[in-house]
Amino acid sequence: MDDSSSSLISLILIYPTDLKTDMNVFYEEAGAFKIGSILADNNTSLQIEAVHGKRSKIKASSVLFRFDTPPLAEFMGHVQKITEELDPNFLWECCTQESEFASDALATDYFGHSPSPVEAAATLLLLQNAPMYFYKKGQGRYKAAPPDALKAALASQEKKRLQAEQQARYVEQLNQFMLPEEFKPHLSQLLYKPDKNSTEWKALEAVCTDKKLSTVKLMEKCGAIPSSHDYHLNQFIWEFFPSGIGFGELESQPIPDNFSDLPYADVAAFSIDDASTTEIDDAFSVTPLSFGSFRIGIHIAAPALGIPFESALDQSAASRLSTVYLPGNKITMLPTGVINRFTLAEQTICPVVSLYLDVSDDYTVTKTESKIEQIKITANLRNKELEQHFNEDTLCKGHFPHPLSQELTFLWNFACKLESLRGKSNDANNDKVDYSFEINGEHVSIIERRRGSPIDKVVSELMIYVNTEWGKQLTDGGITGIFRSQANGKVKMSTSPAPHQGLGVSQYAWSSSPMRRYVDLINQRQIIALLRNESPPYTKDSNSLFIAMRDFETAYGVYGEFQRSMERYWCLRWLLQEKIQVTDAQVIKENLVKLDRIPLVTRVPSLPEIAPGTYVRLKLSGIDLLDRTFHAEFLQKQEI
Repeated sequence: MDDSSSSLISLILIYPTDLKTDMNVFYEEAGAFKIGSILADNNTSLQIEAVHGKRSKIKASSVLFRFDTPPLAEFMGHVQKITEELDPNFLWECCTQESEFASDALATDYFGHSPSPVEAAATLLLLQNAPMYFYKKGQGRYKAAPPDALKAALASQEKKRLQAEQQARYVEQLNQFMLPEEFKPHLSQLLYKPDKNSTEWKALEAVCTDKKLSTVKLMEKCGAIPSSHDYHLNQFIWEFFPSGIGFGELESQPIPDNFSDLPYADVAAFSIDDASTTEIDDAFSVTPLSFGSFRIGIHIAAPALGIPFESALDQSAASRLSTVYLPGNKITMLPTGVINRFTLAEQTICPVVSLYLDVSDDYTVTKTESKIEQIKITANLRNKELEQHFNEDTLCKGHFPHPLSQELTFLWNFACKLESLRGKSNDANNDKVDYSFEINGEHVSIIERRRGSPIDKVVSELMIYVNTEWGKQLTDGGITGIFRSQANGKVKMSTSPAPHQGLGVSQYAWSSSPMRRYVDLINQRQIIALLRNESPPYTKDSNSLFIAMRDFETAYGVYGEFQRSMERYWCLRWLLQEKIQVTDAQVIKENLVKLDRIPLVTRVPSLPEIAPGTYVRLKLSGIDLLDRTFHAEFLQKQEI
């Protein structure tokens, strides 16, 4: 068929010689094909009436062809029947691949004769509905898709078809609370950071909408969350430790184990920590001097001696910035091998940075001296056992049965003097209660301990002193450190020393926990450089110093919030474990209360207007470990 024949057929179809006002038209409007009967022909425009009686005005240029038969009401039915018989792939193979073509020319080639109106309309409809095969180039004109493009489009269509089938199968299983096998390798992503374009997520979303469930609740019902505790822990790890909490090759990296060149201090040092503490950073020694005076040693573990600046191990610690604590577990800043080498474990000789204080019989510090040395740790005292012997009652008696009773008593009196010098002897915080969590399998114990107990006071006052003194030494030596200051209740970190109003000291530089906080490790490096009269690794303009300081504050806040959220989780577990349905609580303000015996704070919408400090009785229900929520209902005011 040549181009002149094609044009002639088009002319005959579009411009018939015998115009009748009752003729029908097949036209295109807004990308859709339509039909109607002609009511009036105004040359450039037509008045037409659709099958259902709607009348409208169309441009004459939008008409593709006119027809008399079949009747208008039957026309599209005939068209649809022929369209269903047409094969787009066969038509694509029939048409020219190199240039554009007219739809009527393709219809002529396909049917073997000039197409009837029904055949012409069916061909147009197929071309319009097969955009993968045919690209539209104008009214009634198309071009065959290139073979590679068609192949890719068909592959994509098949992929979508399979995905739709797969999604339907997922929906069917999820509706029965069955977890599809394909979900299992992607559970963490689906729970914590879903790809919302994935087939799995679309199926989850559809079922959640239908059943009015959250994603987490649906997944729980499907058995995808066997442990609510692990759900929360893994969510934290997924977000903040995307590469996992292991250390990889750093776990087996050799750690310096020979510090024999360091001077050995012949002191009997002991530590005081919780039973679960493995990163023992600090220890103390008390050595009698003449005329009733003593030398107190504050000994801080020295991992900075074995972690080279900017080494792979240092970069790992800089990325973590702190140990992450949660009840019954922790994610350490340093690998286990490093911790084991530098922790101040009982009956081991350890490298330390020591601060010695010469203290007179009235507990006045007369001299201080800092040293890098090695010492032997004679004992690791644990809070729970020590508190049975070393407490306010035994101190009132003047003596208590313990191998270190004399040393502990002296440290207690010295700590009281330090507290007084800071102006904190009547600190209201000393009356607050701290809580410790002991996790044994699925059982949780929550233990109250009043802040300011002899053990707490000894440890905290000596740590405040060493952080204050080494901050002063760095400042006096002209060496940059990272300081914590507080003014008007706001705490901030800076490379410039400033007063810490909350502690009542002129400057404060964290340096007592170098295995647990990266800021302390930085300051320890600076202190070691000061004591050795070497150039410090960090200068005042050091970029790595500012990055570490900025990132530490962010990470420390995130880690602290996670610890509090997991303490809340274990409080809820404790309520379930102890079958607590009614409990007392103390009003903090408005409808905010703190539950009795555990560090759990909640709002009670039904609480009437009651003065802060008042005790009330509450009814508890609806504990949800995944959402970490529960409902509290006011019962009555308690008279104490």
